[in-house]
Amino acid sequence: MIRCCIFDLDGTLLNTLKALTRTTNLVLEHFGYRPADEAHVKLFVGDGYRNQMKRALSYSGDEKLEHYEESLPLYTEIFAKNCMYEVKPYEGIRELLEGLKSRGIRIAVLSNKPHARTVENIETVFGKGYFDCVLGEQPGIPKKPDPAGVRRILGQFGVKPEECLYFGDTNTDMRTGLGAGLMTVGVTWGFRDRTELESFHPQYVISHPEEVFEKILV
Repeated sequence: MIRCCIFDLDGTLLNTLKALTRTTNLVLEHFGYRPADEAHVKLFVGDGYRNQMKRALSYSGDEKLEHYEESLPLYTEIFAKNCMYEVKPYEGIRELLEGLKSRGIRIAVLSNKPHARTVENIETVFGKGYFDCVLGEQPGIPKKPDPAGVRRILGQFGVKPEECLYFGDTNTDMRTGLGAGLMTVGVTWGFRDRTELESFHPQYVISHPEEVFEKILV
């Protein structure tokens, strides 16, 4: 029996692509580099803003990453002002979450986005206390795909891995869920395509949130 669901944030619950692209490009502009389009930013994100900036700088002309260290605090500063820029939930997400809550299934967020910004995104869109646990990147908890964050949530809820679904839109998420022993669901409405998700052999790949109640929790 499924007792909890853990969701990635960017590209899974919320479409944050415009906020991520805006922030990335403001950092690149600061150093005089060309901007990146949304199609490339989709590929830069997923395993933390540090790796995101490495990829963005390299793509935009800083192949030797001469401005990498300087870019990190600047990214944090700019993102704090722009993390809600045109952010919105994907179609069907609210209905999915309400359906889970109505069944007594606990819901959690596990993101590689800095914790303060993760909380801001979630509480601004869904309200404070809507999720049973919200966990972003913070000291002491290794980033996904390390399973430490998943295990912390499971411990807080008192549930076993086999009692939990993990939802995500990138290879990082597939490795996270499968590595933690959870039934893992790839979602194709986010930042990566079906081919990438299926290459990691998750138990399910879905194209709309309503499929959760049609194919998984039937």
